[in-house]
Amino acid sequence: MEVDTALAHDLSVRCSRDELTAALGVVARAVSTRGAVQVLSGVLLEAREGRLELSATDMELSIRTSLVADVDGEGAFVAPGRLLVDLARLLPADEVVLGYRAEDGAASVRSGAYASRLNVYAADDFPRLPSVDVGLHEVGAASLLDTIERVSRAASRDESRPVLTGILVRFDGATLTMAATDSYRLSLKETPLDTPGPDLDAIIPARALGELARLAAGAETIRLGTSDNHVIFGVGDLWLTTRRIDGQFPNVQQLLPESFDVELELPRAELLDVVRRAAVMAQRNAPLRLRFAEGALTVGAQSQDVGETSESLPAGYTGEALEIGFNADFLREGLESIHADTVQMKLINPLRPGLLTADGDAFWYLIMPIRLAG
Repeated sequence: MEVDTALAHDLSVRCSRDELTAALGVVARAVSTRGAVQVLSGVLLEAREGRLELSATDMELSIRTSLVADVDGEGAFVAPGRLLVDLARLLPADEVVLGYRAEDGAASVRSGAYASRLNVYAADDFPRLPSVDVGLHEVGAASLLDTIERVSRAASRDESRPVLTGILVRFDGATLTMAATDSYRLSLKETPLDTPGPDLDAIIPARALGELARLAAGAETIRLGTSDNHVIFGVGDLWLTTRRIDGQFPNVQQLLPESFDVELELPRAELLDVVRRAAVMAQRNAPLRLRFAEGALTVGAQSQDVGETSESLPAGYTGEALEIGFNADFLREGLESIHADTVQMKLINPLRPGLLTADGDAFWYLIMPIRLAG
């Protein structure tokens, strides 16, 4: 069957296949997969002034970018997102020609000997995205992304408590503070900045900040601003916007205990290796058992269907033996978030939360214990 692509196009765009594929791969991360509103499963393509602009949104997160193109005519349309991504990767020639005819509601794709016709959505049906033409501040990318990476692990994935799926982001002069909690653990990081940041105190979806970290890897600076109920991030030709989460974030400072009965310094890398090995045996949510005795810490785990393990390392502990249980993944992720050679572990008793931190590092990771049987 032959595909008729000999349409009198309102719009014709000629661009690089590789650049188109890369741009589609970026914006497609914001394409909705829920299917309730079909146009949200698409990518908006707009041609203007020698560039092809691509946008996608799921109404919580939007991503926009653009690439150089030879443009003839004017117009915009929404193409099926996943289909266009898969198709672009497989096109045979280095050059791609996209055509659109509004009257037919169809777009054409040509590359070398390949030709196809796609049914598309009207651009008018696509949601209007927040303007990025707002006052923007430049923030060092390394500081911002490192803070996101260390804090975001503690954000909740339970959509029934939307506030906890976000990360509290607060700029106070030249200090950036981020906090996240899923009610079982809490991470808090204060980061000094080279210059004062924007006036921002917001709960931002952890997913959006995770996408920013992925998209901005290797960048030197990130532009940041606000528009109505959205937060805007810019990296080169790429823009990511996300809605704020409404609600009251927990007072993280009040959740941190003021004093501890046990404070130990332990080699982070060695302890992390021990925890990782023990976690292999901690199946079916079995806790890790940390037993502190004179001069040693023993990390163990036991699963009825798998078996048990126990491994010790030196620790400067004195006094009566203390045994406390932690979720294996939570403890491992807390240790992975510490970037110092030595980790400080602070405890009160087996029923109160423990704290991981490091000397000279304004990062705190609070973790609730698991009551141990026996």
